[in-house]
Amino acid sequence: MQLKLGELGWQWNSVYFLPVLGLLGMGWLMVTSASTGIAASYTGNSAYFSIRHGIYVLLGIVAMLYISRIPIAYWRQFELHMMIAAFIGLVMVLIPGIGHEVNGSRRWLNLGIIKIQASELAKLAAVYYIAGYLVRRQNEVLQSFWGFVKPMVILVVMVLLMLVEPDFGAAVVLLGSAMIQLFLGGVRAGQYFVLTIGTLVLAVIVVTSEEWRVQRLMAYLDPWAPEHVYNTGYQLTQSLIAFGRGDIWGVGLGESIQKLFYLPEAHTDFVFAIWAEETGLVGGLVAIGLLTFLVGRIWQTVWKAQQNGYMFGAYVAAGIGSMLAFQVVINLGVNIGLLPTKGLTLPFFSYGGSSLVLACVMVGMVMRIHHEAEQMEVGGSATKGAAA
Repeated sequence: MQLKLGELGWQWNSVYFLPVLGLLGMGWLMVTSASTGIAASYTGNSAYFSIRHGIYVLLGIVAMLYISRIPIAYWRQFELHMMIAAFIGLVMVLIPGIGHEVNGSRRWLNLGIIKIQASELAKLAAVYYIAGYLVRRQNEVLQSFWGFVKPMVILVVMVLLMLVEPDFGAAVVLLGSAMIQLFLGGVRAGQYFVLTIGTLVLAVIVVTSEEWRVQRLMAYLDPWAPEHVYNTGYQLTQSLIAFGRGDIWGVGLGESIQKLFYLPEAHTDFVFAIWAEETGLVGGLVAIGLLTFLVGRIWQTVWKAQQNGYMFGAYVAAGIGSMLAFQVVINLGVNIGLLPTKGLTLPFFSYGGSSLVLACVMVGMVMRIHHEAEQMEVGGSATKGAAA
């Protein structure tokens, strides 16, 4: 299939363009404020992470606009290639010298100028694989138990590779997104119930298989206990202190105390806690509102594509929307102590080049699906008018 890029112009009026710009701008402001202390300490330049994040924001915008010009049908021919590349990446990160280790987790491929998180690419590959499978094998999925099992076997292998890194958060997001895609694809209730129970059992086994995971879970249940508050519960307690200091209106932009080496990973996984400290409940609700609006728009696109019979686009958009929603819920849940601490970034807000650019790429794909669904709707209306 020859690639024919669409015209650039409709993107400016897309329902996604301005909300994503707002998210990226707010994220850049968050990272700038949260990273000043650690940047000055590590590099001598308090704006170091801010400048790098700004470059990633620009790259993300360019990537989003470019990807939105590519017809979704073009990606279908690369489903298998994407899955193979995903597996290769997940294996390569485990190889010493190739995989880059941070805080005991080997999740990144070091490419010199940028470090790519292999699980991010794997999640997107899985979304396309499941979408393609549901379209190709729809009758088999609806009628046969094996039609449901076969794609899950491949995803379980992918999840096991993620757990070896370990990256439990990415594994949960991948499985959660796949389950929602399969549910929309018409998987029978009994099979879906078995999948849900199996996922929960796997989660329990994984959590209890390592002593450090059990300790982290106990710290989550009571982070203020004397044995946890300065140990495994330290990060959560400092995050909660940040939320408490923020109150309703916050202490003011740039005035956070917790970012001054009290709260670890203040500009990455816990950037929202610093934002809440500086802008309070009001600023936190604005950020959550923008994220909710974007996810809601994506699900509107799922509905529009489905109504127009564009099932492949609907499944892809559903996978992407689910993935972003899971990441938001898990990250915010970790920040406020509703979920055990996991290393999962907040989409569009947390510092990180590959995760930010890939989030923009996914939005570009949904923009394209929305555009193509609208074109189908217009074409269908014109056909009906002509017939009348």
